[in-house]
Amino acid sequence: MKIGMLTGGGDCPGLNPAIRGAVLRLLDYGDEVIGFTQGWKGLVEGNTEPLTLERVEGIIDQGGTILRSSRTNPFAAGKEAQLEGVLANLKKFELDALIALGGEDTLGVASKLWTQYGIKTVGVPKTMDNDLSLTDYTFGFDSAASVALESIDRLRDTARSHDRVIVVEIMGRHAGWTALWAGVAGGADWVAIPEVPLDMDAMCKHLQANYARGKTFGIVAVSEGVEIAGAQKAADAALDAFGHHQLGEVGIGPAIAKEIEKRTGIPTRDAVLGHVVRGGSPTLFDRILGTRVGIKAAELVHEGKFGVMVAQQGTEILAVPIEDAVKQWKLVPQALYDEFVTTFNK
Repeated sequence: MKIGMLTGGGDCPGLNPAIRGAVLRLLDYGDEVIGFTQGWKGLVEGNTEPLTLERVEGIIDQGGTILRSSRTNPFAAGKEAQLEGVLANLKKFELDALIALGGEDTLGVASKLWTQYGIKTVGVPKTMDNDLSLTDYTFGFDSAASVALESIDRLRDTARSHDRVIVVEIMGRHAGWTALWAGVAGGADWVAIPEVPLDMDAMCKHLQANYARGKTFGIVAVSEGVEIAGAQKAADAALDAFGHHQLGEVGIGPAIAKEIEKRTGIPTRDAVLGHVVRGGSPTLFDRILGTRVGIKAAELVHEGKFGVMVAQQGTEILAVPIEDAVKQWKLVPQALYDEFVTTFNK
C-alpha cells in the first residue's frame, strides 16, 4: 500500500516518536510511506518527502516534527481552492490511506474528508493541551507539563530570594490541564484555569494570609485562556485559520500580576512561558505513547478501519470515531479542580 502522513497544528514533543512508530509498522507490511510537509498545506501544494527507515529510525528523542507543520485549514470559508488541491493530490499520489497526526483542528479536517468525501483517514491525537475527547491522554501533554513544572521550580527560587509573588502563564486555550498539573506538582499557591472563573478576591486574600503567617513568596499558575474583568479579553485577539483567538497577544499573566500587586501591595512579577513548553525532547511517557499510537494507526490502516482516531483508554490503545473525538473539548471537571484546591488553597 501507499500511505500518506502529515502533522498539523502546533508542534509538540511526541510527534516524531509517533511518526517513527507508524512508519516502522507500515514498513513491516511492505508499504511505501509518503510524508506531506507543513501539515495540510503540504497536501494542498503536493509537497512531500519519503519516510524511509533511514529517515525515521533516529528521531525518537527529537522534539517538534520532522514533517514540519502549519495551521492551514482547507475547509475554511473562501479557501475552496485549497480543498480542491487536497483532493487532487490525494488522487495524484494514488494514496491508499492518509494518517493525520494532530489536535482537534487537524483531526477535524481528517474527519470531514472521511464523512464528506470518503477519504480513508486515520487520526493520531496530538496536543499539549490534552483536550481531545475519548482519549485519556494525548502525547505532548506530559512533556509540556514537565517543562512548565521545571520552570515553576526555577521561578520559586527567585520568588523566595526576592520575597515576591510570581505569576506563571502557561499555554492552555480552552482547557487548563497543563497549568493544573504543573501548578499542583510545583506547589503553586493558586492555580487559575479557563474552566473555573477566577475569584480574584479569594486568591489575593489567600496570598496575603500566606504572608501573614510568615511565608515570604508565592507562585500562581495561570492558563493563558483565563479571563479577568478589566483585562484584554481573548475575544479581542486575532483569529487563526481555524477561527481560534491567538492568545499570545492577550497576556493574561501580566494582567493578573498587576492586579495582585495593586490589591495586596506584595511585589509581583510575571513569567510567560509561551512556546518554551512546546520544545525539547519528549519525556519517557510521550515517547512510549507516541510510539504506541503510531503503531496502532498503521495497524488500523491494514485492518481497513477508517474515519477513526487512535485513543488511549486506561492502558489500552484502541480506535474511536474521529467525528466524536472532535465534537467537544475534554475540559477539566470542576470536581477534579476542587480535589486539588486543598493542595494549594491553605
